[in-house]
Amino acid sequence: MKNSGYDYPDRVARSDEGLTVLSFYARSYRHSSESEWREKIGRGEVTLNGRQASPGDPLKGGDLLVYHRPPWEEPDAPTDFSTLYEDEDVLALAKPSGLPVLPGGFFLQNTLLYKVRERYGASCSPLHRLGRGTSGAILFTRNRRAARSLATAMFERRLLKVYLALASGTSMPDAFTVDAPIGPVPHTLPATLNAYRPGGRPSISHVRVMRRFPDKNTSLLEVTIPTGRPHQIRIHLAYAGYPLAGDPLYRSGGLPRTDGVDDEWTTTPGATGYLLHSWKIRFPHPTRGEDVEAVCPPPAALRPE
Repeated sequence: MKNSGYDYPDRVARSDEGLTVLSFYARSYRHSSESEWREKIGRGEVTLNGRQASPGDPLKGGDLLVYHRPPWEEPDAPTDFSTLYEDEDVLALAKPSGLPVLPGGFFLQNTLLYKVRERYGASCSPLHRLGRGTSGAILFTRNRRAARSLATAMFERRLLKVYLALASGTSMPDAFTVDAPIGPVPHTLPATLNAYRPGGRPSISHVRVMRRFPDKNTSLLEVTIPTGRPHQIRIHLAYAGYPLAGDPLYRSGGLPRTDGVDDEWTTTPGATGYLLHSWKIRFPHPTRGEDVEAVCPPPAALRPE
């Protein structure tokens, strides 16, 4: 699918006064080389205070630069989602595996955020995130009051989030807790990503075995997370020695895989191939105060019975 393009604005800081348009972009956005930025500016894709910019135009503090990225072909992604719960404050939605929640990389319109706002309006925003390969229940707020209330509840750990995961191995205890800290570590693409890091942010996952499959050397796990770090369950299960079956990124020890991979996309956080499902979310309603629970039926491979 080719999208409609996107505008990326920048307000020039006083510390950047005297830079040229070209040097600003080459220094600030190194995903493109200086010669590539020169070509983009030459094609008229950058404006300075509303007019077409030239590479050598000098900048002043407060200037408005806009990179008008032309439309591009986005990767395919499943875009159908269903509604588990809906009122004037909150949406609980069922996200399909393979659909990113937020724009990033090559994704803009093939995202849950874009599709939700198409259906429900521009005020909708996700309260939390799910990885691209993760399916299941996710909360969106529909106004600022609800966003503030639920953000506070999440900070105070008054949201219950329960996942189902297919992990490698069958030798884990019937129940165990992982509390390995999580933080950014060096990587290639992107330059950093979240993984196990001593001194990282405190993180807790409570794990219970629901079924074991000795013939496949896998186990179905229920994972409850009082904290919600990016990729927490993938990192914690890998740290414990039971990485998600099919996870192309995280290896035992909770660190990213870096060796023997020719396709760089298989070692990005958005790579898919694992089975992880947001099964249940219970939250205090921002207006009524009572607890609301949303349950998203899991795919066949993750059914507890």
